[in-house]
Amino acid sequence: MLVGNICKTEVVTVTADQTVAAAARLMREKHVGLLVVVDSGEVKPDLKPVGVLTDRDIVTAVVAKDADARALKVGDVMTRHPVLAGESHSLEGTLRFMRDAGVRRAPVVGTRGQLTGILSLDDVIAGFATQLTDVAGAFLNEQTHERTTRG
Repeated sequence: MLVGNICKTEVVTVTADQTVAAAARLMREKHVGLLVVVDSGEVKPDLKPVGVLTDRDIVTAVVAKDADARALKVGDVMTRHPVLAGESHSLEGTLRFMRDAGVRRAPVVGTRGQLTGILSLDDVIAGFATQLTDVAGAFLNEQTHERTTRG
């Protein structure tokens, strides 16, 4: 399975010059734990990730240090050079890469480095659950088919 087949294509983005407080509000509004940071001069569909900001970044770099989230910029707190997943890469290899890097979410990029999605371990688990449901359904349908055709 390819990363592009399982990732979510709706990605919430911010720029490095936005305040951390505004980014935290955006996370709450969109119900996400990660924002992809893009250059402010870029326009869709050519957005290129320059960093990520996670809810954990905000907790460890702002809240735990009693810093003012209204005074800090996303660029002050974000993780630069994030782990990126290629949309044409194998899911298996990408999961190993994410494991080795210790990340649960990764921006997905196309062949020109443009942002095309976000891959989270939650998405992977949901995809595997769907596949397992299909496998279980095949077993159940096989038994039902056999009962109706062979008595």
